[in-house]
Amino acid sequence: MSETARASTSSHVGSTSHPTASPKKSATSPTASQLEQGPGNEKSVTRDNSSSKPVQADSEQRDPNLVTWADNDLENPFNWTRPRKIMLLSVVTACAFCVTNASSIISNVYQGIQDEFHISRTVAILGLSLFVIGLGVGPMLLGPLSEFYGRRPVYLMSYTAFTLLGLPVSFANNLPVFLIFRFLTGFCGSAFLSVAGGSVSDIFAAKDMFVPMAIYTNGPFLGPVFGPLLSGFINQHTNWRWTFWLINIWSAVMLVILVFFGPETYAPALLAARAKRLRRETGNQDLYADHERVVAEKSLARTILTSTTRPFELLVREVMLLLLCLWSALLLGILYLFFVAFPIVFEEHGFNLQEIGLSFLGIGIGMITAVLTMPFWARHYTRLVQNKGNGVAEPEFRLPVAMVGAVLLPVGMFWFAFTTYRSIHWIVPIIGTVLFGIGISYIYTSVFTYTTHAYRPVAASAMAANSFCRSSWAAAFPLFGKALYDGLTPPGASALLAGLNVLMIPVPFVFYRYGKKIRAKSRYTHF
Repeated sequence: MSETARASTSSHVGSTSHPTASPKKSATSPTASQLEQGPGNEKSVTRDNSSSKPVQADSEQRDPNLVTWADNDLENPFNWTRPRKIMLLSVVTACAFCVTNASSIISNVYQGIQDEFHISRTVAILGLSLFVIGLGVGPMLLGPLSEFYGRRPVYLMSYTAFTLLGLPVSFANNLPVFLIFRFLTGFCGSAFLSVAGGSVSDIFAAKDMFVPMAIYTNGPFLGPVFGPLLSGFINQHTNWRWTFWLINIWSAVMLVILVFFGPETYAPALLAARAKRLRRETGNQDLYADHERVVAEKSLARTILTSTTRPFELLVREVMLLLLCLWSALLLGILYLFFVAFPIVFEEHGFNLQEIGLSFLGIGIGMITAVLTMPFWARHYTRLVQNKGNGVAEPEFRLPVAMVGAVLLPVGMFWFAFTTYRSIHWIVPIIGTVLFGIGISYIYTSVFTYTTHAYRPVAASAMAANSFCRSSWAAAFPLFGKALYDGLTPPGASALLAGLNVLMIPVPFVFYRYGKKIRAKSRYTHF
C-alpha cells in the first residue's frame, strides 16, 4: 500500500472500534447467518459475557488492509445521531404497520367478496389466511438476502413488489387471481416483519434496545387492530375494492418515504461499500472488508436452505423455544380469530360495519398503553442486571414483562367472555380487550427479546421458527372462528380461549427460574 493511500485511508483501514461505539454486527463480528453455521464455529471471535460485544482477533487488528470502523466513526450506524435513529425506527415501524394492516383490512370486506365471486364466508376468509401465510414464509428467503446484500436493497425490492402486486388484488375479477396475489403481497411485505428487526438492532446498543424494540414490535401488531377500523368506514360508504385501493395508495406513499429516508443500517454491507469506494479512490486493490470475503465464500442457495430447515430443527430439539413459539402462535391466532368473532359479538349490539371496526380500538389502546410503560420496564431490567446479575445481562431478566402480561391477558379475555351478552353495555367487553392488548404487547416484547438474547448464535432461525408458528396459527384460526362462536356461543368460545391462555401462565415464571439451567444443556443457546 502506498504512503499516499495509507494517509488517505488511515481513519478507515486497520482501525478498531472503540468499546463504547462497537457495533454488534461489525465487519469483524459474525452476523446471524455466520453464527448459524453451527455451534463452535466462531473461531476468530471471542465474547465478553458482561457486554456480549464481539472482540476482534489479533490477526485482524494487525491487518493494514482491512477496512473497518474508526473510533467514533459517524458512518457507523451505532454512532448515528439520535434523530437519525428515530427516523429510521419510525420508517420501518410505519412500513410494518402498513403491511400488517393490509392483512386484516379484509375483515370487513367479506360480504362484498362473497357477493362478487359467489363464494362462502369460509372461502372469503382465505383472503386473510393466505396473506398471513405469506407473512410467515417470506422471512425464510428475505432474511438471508439481507445478510448478503444489506437491509436497504431487500426493503426496496420487497416493498416495491408489495405495492405493485397489490394492484391485481384491487382489479381482480375472479377468485384465483384475488387469492394468489393476496398471498404474494403478504410474502413480499414480510421483510418488515423479519429484516426490520435487524435494522433496529443495527443502530441501537443492547443497553438501549428495550424501548426501540418495543416500539417496533408493537407496530406489526397494531396494524391488524386498525385494519378493521379503516375497512369498516370504507365499506359502510363505498365499494369494497376501495379498501384495497387505500392500501395501494398508502404503500406507494410509504415506498417514496422509504427511498428517501430508509438508509442502509447493516454494518458489514456499509463497510463493503466503503472498501469498494476506497479501492477506487486509492488504487489499492488489496483493501477489503471482511463481509466481502464472507459473501464470496458462502453460497446463497445453501444459506437459504439452512434458513428454511434450521427453524424446524430448532422446534424439534429445543423444548424451551417450542413452548415460546406455541405461546406466541396461540396469541396471534386469537388476535386474528377476533376479526371473525367481533362482528358476531357486536352485531348483537346493533353495530354497523364502521362501529364494528371501532370496537377494535380497545385492543389498540391496550397496546399503546403497554408501549408507554416500556421506559419503566427498561429501568427494571437495568436494576436486575446490576443487582441480581452483578452486571451480567442474563436473558431471563427480559421475562418479568411477560409474567405480568401472562396474567393480564387471560383476565382480559375472561372479562370479555362473560360480558358479551346483549344485556350488558357494549363498552364493558371492550374494556376487557384493553387488558388483552396490554397483555399481548407485554408478552411479545418479552418473548422476542428473550428469544434473540437466549438463542443469539441462531437468533435468525429462532425468530423464523416463531414467525412461522405465529403465521400458521393466525392463518388457521379465522377459518374455524365462526363455527367455534356459533357452536359454543360467544361467552363459551371466548372462555375456552381464555382457558388456553391460563395454561400458558407458568411459562415465563418457569423460564425465569430455570431458564439458565435449561440453556446450559442446549447446543444452540447463548450461555
